[in-house]
Formats: sequence, structure tokens, C-alpha cells
Amino acid sequence: MYAIIATGGKQYRVAEGDVIRIEKLDAEVGSEVDFDQVLMVGAGDDVRVGAPVVDGGKVTAKVEDHGRGDKVRIIKFRRRKHSMKQAGHRQHYTTVRITGIAG
Repeated sequence: MYAIIATGGKQYRVAEGDVIRIEKLDAEVGSEVDFDQVLMVGAGDDVRVGAPVVDGGKVTAKVEDHGRGDKVRIIKFRRRKHSMKQAGHRQHYTTVRITGIAG
């Protein structure tokens, strides 16, 4: 059984036991979180698509870790103008393990 969930402005295809990195959640490590924006649930040939979400659909997950991604370098350079601007960015993330799919 698999599901497609929406969280943090992105969509993820998850199955029970998967470990995924999502946008940072305000949850303690080891706590359970529920995703109620389930867009689709499928098991073999039986597929339920929501409009926009599946009624009664819920995905539960356990928070395993919080962290920051690799640094992304941003450089703006204007040739012949003696102008250069540098910046960096590290995105916060939360690692979760999918424990159950209902729907």
C-alpha cells in the first residue's frame, strides 16, 4: 500500500517503512506526526484519488531526526562592473519514518 501526501508545499509518494526528508516540522524527536493531506491511496490495482484529498485518509509517521542540508552557494557577478555578491543557504529538514497508512 502506498500514498501520496502533501507537506511543506511538496508532494511525496510514501509506503509503510519508508524514511523521507521533508520540510522542517515543529515536533520533538521520537514523537508521532499525522499527515491528513492524503492526495491518493493505492494498493495494487485499487487506487483512490481524492478531490482534492481522500476522505478519511491519514498517514502516520515517527520523527527520527532534524538537520540542515548541504550548503548551496549563490553568486551574483556583473562583469566589468566591479560588482560581486556571494551568499549561502542551508535548508532545515526533518527525517520521518512512515509507520502507517489509513484510507
